[in-house]
Amino acid sequence: MPAPVIRPLAAAHFREALAATADRDPAGALAAPMHIDNESWQGIEHRLAMLGTDLLDVLAQTAANGAHT
Repeated sequence: MPAPVIRPLAAAHFREALAATADRDPAGALAAPMHIDNESWQGIEHRLAMLGTDLLDVLAQTAANGAHT
């Protein structure tokens, strides 16, 4: 079975969420992912799982490091 698709706009929203997290902007960090469609979320979760992590770990690492994507 192929991996779920991550649409380009969903990837952009995910990057926005990571950037907002790094900038300590909780409103932006919460707002950006709300625009991601279900299929893209499945794709994001699938790829994160392949990397041995999940969304909460990625957000926590981003907040701790302040690294932009």
